[in-house]
Amino acid sequence: MKKRKLEVVVISDVHLGTLACHAEELLTYLYSIAPKKLVLNGNIVDLRQSKTPYFPSTHMKILRKIMGMASKGTEVYYITGDHDERLRKLHKTSMGNLHVVDELVLELDGKKTWFVHGDIFNFPEKYITILFKLGDFGYQLLRSLHRLGKWITKKMRYQPNSLSSKNLQAIIKRTTNFERSATKITVEKDYEFVVCGQTHQPKKENFHTKHGKCTYLNSGDWVENLTALEYSLKRWKLYRFKQDKLSPFYLDEDLKEMDIHELVATITEKREQEIQQDEESKKKADYLNRKNNKKGGKAPLNEGLL
Repeated sequence: MKKRKLEVVVISDVHLGTLACHAEELLTYLYSIAPKKLVLNGNIVDLRQSKTPYFPSTHMKILRKIMGMASKGTEVYYITGDHDERLRKLHKTSMGNLHVVDELVLELDGKKTWFVHGDIFNFPEKYITILFKLGDFGYQLLRSLHRLGKWITKKMRYQPNSLSSKNLQAIIKRTTNFERSATKITVEKDYEFVVCGQTHQPKKENFHTKHGKCTYLNSGDWVENLTALEYSLKRWKLYRFKQDKLSPFYLDEDLKEMDIHELVATITEKREQEIQQDEESKKKADYLNRKNNKKGGKAPLNEGLL
């Protein structure tokens, strides 16, 4: 199977270690791609305590696959979330191509993109803005407050995921507030894109605030929606496993808005890079061939075929 080459792939809210995780579908997807960077945007492994431990072989295969991708050159960034917050003790820890961080900023084709799981955006907007201005201290305080809120919720036995009409309206309102807080902070930080998880709602939308604009992206989840974000040809695409399956990476609708000269230049540039890499590989192979021939006194390998 020919794998699709991508610049960046983002997945989040996989919840390995739970019955809800669609591990086989995710494993199929991972085997179909060859990204330069893989961003695991929080809640990949569900580390919340459980009376009955559950971690089948398919879940372990996903971890092995990710480690295998890292060993073969893919830069893997594990961003911690609220279900795997115990890994925050490993913040800024790197093991080869695997990096554990609380957040990540990448410059993609000259545009700053902020990757953050997003559980910190569950607080009222005014408090988030103030705490972010306090830097790392404020960021860690947000994390602590979030843990306290979860503990209180658990003690009260409140079921936030109930699909009653009242709770459904609350979820919609909470998601809207989440997106507003995320985009406001993004603009204040002077970033052009923000990539989140947390809400389990895959999305790509442009937001305008009083101080500027940015693009909000959410990679969704592998519990219900089975979605991921893919970056290639200077564009973000929302991948939906149920619809796209293993279909090739067709140019999506967004590319229709792209200037034709810019599109041609982008494709040409990538093709030239591939040709250059092929030529360098061929020169290296020829050099090694000649070197081996001098040592063994043998004729070049291709002469025997003429």
